[in-house]
Amino acid sequence: MKRLAPDAEDARFIRRVLILLTIAAVVAALIRAGDLLILAFGSMLGAIAIHALADLYRHHLRAPRKLALGLGMATALGVIGFLGWLFGVAFREQVDILVTRLPGILDQFAAWASKGAVGAKLVDAVRSAYAGSQAAQDVGGLARGAGELALNALLLLVGAIFFAADPKVYERGFLLLIPPSNRAAFEDALFDTASTLRLWLRAQLIQMTTMGVAVGIGLWIAGVPSAAALGLLAGLSEFIPYIGPTAAMLPALGLAATKGTGPIIGTLVTYAVVRLIQSNAITPFVTSRVVAIPPAMTLFVIIGIGYVFGLFGLFFSAALLVVIYTLIRSLYLRDVLGEDIPRAEHQTLLSPPEMPRESRGRLD
Repeated sequence: MKRLAPDAEDARFIRRVLILLTIAAVVAALIRAGDLLILAFGSMLGAIAIHALADLYRHHLRAPRKLALGLGMATALGVIGFLGWLFGVAFREQVDILVTRLPGILDQFAAWASKGAVGAKLVDAVRSAYAGSQAAQDVGGLARGAGELALNALLLLVGAIFFAADPKVYERGFLLLIPPSNRAAFEDALFDTASTLRLWLRAQLIQMTTMGVAVGIGLWIAGVPSAAALGLLAGLSEFIPYIGPTAAMLPALGLAATKGTGPIIGTLVTYAVVRLIQSNAITPFVTSRVVAIPPAMTLFVIIGIGYVFGLFGLFFSAALLVVIYTLIRSLYLRDVLGEDIPRAEHQTLLSPPEMPRESRGRLD
């Protein structure tokens, strides 16, 4: 009697264990490759932005598809070059002042806060938490190797161009990995996400532009040094909701402190007024057609993404949140729970699976 001989139940158990081990290995590999995944996601986001520009050329200039795509790529490269020119040439002196004075300003602020017992404990807690955080390691890495940052930016840009050149190849490849019975739902979710990200990018561009211009003018009126560079920094920081604008305000307050009490008050009033207008007038208007994510959820999810993926993850955290929110609405609420959620209009990438012959015969 072979009491220890494996049977069908043992084979099923071993297969399940192997599947779980494979899933765990894939998850571990994805965590280890977090920076690479963030760069790939940033490239996809850049490709969506390029196609959004190409759509503008197609609709307004009646340009052919390939010409519009080329113009979209050229425009994206032009915008990046323009920002580089602003930081490297036009605002170079202001940026140098900002960079050289910022560490001393932070030390002065820490010394002022440490005069009290509560402030000293708070400064020590912030330093301890920051010293062991992933963000601190990333910032230190960026400071030690600016070449790595430039390489990552170049990879992101090249990846965005590749994704934008022929996105259907990657979309079809992704759908081919999905079981045929579920491809239609995942295809709808894929185009829902692309459509939502396209609208979100337009909304972000409007908010970043209004934020940067308003803050720059307000700081210039208040007499704060490097007002133009600080305005540009404030506009770019709007890409990371809540956390970005708050971080961008700190160097403005520090530079204002070098000019006296008046510029400090002017800086606080500028950021308060601009944030009030942005939150109550501009943001609700431009995001009404995108997604309405609760502010508390936005804040904590962005912090969580930054904790898991580090500084690069924090930069793309708002876009990742939009993707997660859209996928939950499309795949779970609509296709699992059956909620009445509209789909984005699109052309089918893959034809539905063929029906068995006997089924076609009965239908005929």
